[in-house]
Amino acid sequence: MHLVADGATPIPRLALVEDLETDDGYAFELTGPLFLAVGDRIGFDGDVLVVVRAGGERVTPEGNWSTRCGLRAGRRR
Repeated sequence: MHLVADGATPIPRLALVEDLETDDGYAFELTGPLFLAVGDRIGFDGDVLVVVRAGGERVTPEGNWSTRCGLRAGRRR
């Protein structure tokens, strides 16, 4: 599922994510799975993932940045 992490675009449906991969080969790997509800918004404040829940609560899940090797044409996690 393609998620827009601009901090403004709401998540269109319930999602369970383990990592967020960028188009340039990096990934933010969460320390545990994260449920995103309809209406949640995700973005990055520097290197920190920020989730703004539909009700306005701000959550900063823990995780680490890594690089992804190899080409996976047409496939996203």
